[in-house]
Amino acid sequence: MANNNLLAGVYAGLTNTYSYLASQYPNGITLENITEARTKTTNLGTLNQTFASYLQNNFANIDNDGDGIITADEMSNLSNRISTQGLTRAELTQLYASGASGLSESTMTKILDHFDEMDTNHDGRITSAEISAYDVNCARMEVEDEFNNRRATDMSVFYGDSSSSSADTYSLLSYKYKSNNDD
Repeated sequence: MANNNLLAGVYAGLTNTYSYLASQYPNGITLENITEARTKTTNLGTLNQTFASYLQNNFANIDNDGDGIITADEMSNLSNRISTQGLTRAELTQLYASGASGLSESTMTKILDHFDEMDTNHDGRITSAEISAYDVNCARMEVEDEFNNRRATDMSVFYGDSSSSSADTYSLLSYKYKSNNDD
């Protein structure tokens, strides 16, 4: 899966979108500013509509002091929370639905399907560390399964490879059939 890029991409997308909006509205970013910016035709090529939509839909949660303006500090708090505490299933679903994750459909589906397994501390959020740990654990389990399957089905390890005609091939039982003259 790949996917520490998920949180890094979300962090970067939100930060860049906020920075762009802040350059357009130096007196502060209000819900009305975001709505206006999303409808301006001059912003169509520059404003990331997906992340602007996320800011718009989550405005009340981001505006911690409730003054109607998302400040740089409040945006920084959101970014820090995402990078340290991760994202909830609802936040991931919203980002996925709006196309803001930057990941393939199959990767996002896998993350959402295995969210509870990834959330090892059961706080309702997944972090980059939890995603990485899940990826590493899955890779380790895949290697173990492959090894166990090979060990269980590949009897040539025990009996030797009968297709080999080389005199120097041996198995775990080769010592039993070795004559004293072979030394």
